[in-house]
Amino acid sequence: MQELSRKNALFTDSVIRRMTRVALDCGAINLAQGFPDFDPPKEITDRLAEIAHIGPHQYPITMGAPNFREALARKCGRFMGRELDPNTDMVVTIGSTEAMVDTIFALTNPGDRIVMFSPYFENYRAQAIMADCEPVFIPLVPPEFNFDPDIIEAEFKKGAKAILICNPSNPSGKVFTYDELRTIADLCIKYDVYAIMDEVYEHIIYEGHKHIYMNSLEGMWERTVSCSSLSKTYSITGWRLGYAIAPKHLMDRIKQYHDFNAVGAASPLMEAACVGLNMPDSYYEKFGAHYAHMKKLFTEGLDRIGIPYTDPQGAYFVLADIAPFLKPGQSDVDFCLEMAQKVGVACVPGTSFFNEKGINNIVRVHFAKKDDTLNEALERLSHIKEKMG
Repeated sequence: MQELSRKNALFTDSVIRRMTRVALDCGAINLAQGFPDFDPPKEITDRLAEIAHIGPHQYPITMGAPNFREALARKCGRFMGRELDPNTDMVVTIGSTEAMVDTIFALTNPGDRIVMFSPYFENYRAQAIMADCEPVFIPLVPPEFNFDPDIIEAEFKKGAKAILICNPSNPSGKVFTYDELRTIADLCIKYDVYAIMDEVYEHIIYEGHKHIYMNSLEGMWERTVSCSSLSKTYSITGWRLGYAIAPKHLMDRIKQYHDFNAVGAASPLMEAACVGLNMPDSYYEKFGAHYAHMKKLFTEGLDRIGIPYTDPQGAYFVLADIAPFLKPGQSDVDFCLEMAQKVGVACVPGTSFFNEKGINNIVRVHFAKKDDTLNEALERLSHIKEKMG
């Protein structure tokens, strides 16, 4: 038979989603893949129940249902601080993952270099490779996950088509400051580099930090694509409703790839989700307070158990240090498999996120769960030494 694609040899299946399958197989609490176990807002699910009987149930307009895009333009425009045109500045995608893929294909050519930070969300590297681009990594230095602008400039000087930034960051929980984004923005302008922003955790920000939209900075609207979704903000990860926002000259290209990659997002889900997009500011305040509560419950539990971790500024992950529990020569992958089986809690090995070699003592754990789920997970983790010994 003829040779299959050689690209597959350059990346594996998703380790995050693999750990979900492991959790299901052994009955572990899934703190690996980042989705909540609590319900979406009742207003949204009530509307979905209505839509099930009356529709729409057929293909939508490719770029997204008009009423959904209008609601999206109002909501995102309010937070971004600019007026958005629902007809020219956005496209509705099947999750933010599709938005990212469409954007990378629209902005790049084979051989182009895409700069990204490490640790990074595992999808990014694979997406760059699928587009025949070269991923280039800039280290974020813990515990604050700061970066050296000189390293970014050095890579830009070598030639870079885009920089890809997750803000707030998965997995580190870093929230980039205005000054940090302004520094990156100035370099993008100086070296004519596009900014691809993954902003799915934009509303999960903890005290002392603030989310700044890259496209709101002077000179950056023209060269920025903001990718996001409704998954995290409205606890509907399975609905796969995402979007990209960009100026028309970029969006026209992105829409072309979306048209042939996906045709369109799900009509009934867009209709029901309009309720969420029209939520008042009080919803986001309550939403943020709930995540602050979950973070406090979980991190205080880790403190009691004695598991070291980095304190997230945003998103809903902690990077925990498993060095005290690793057996000699044990890999983080083997540790995570054993912990799921023996302790009953699933997490993600850190080697899935770090480009740097030799990092074997970090795992990603998420806390977007009900109090009962987190308390049970902490109870199980309190026996980690004896069960992993």
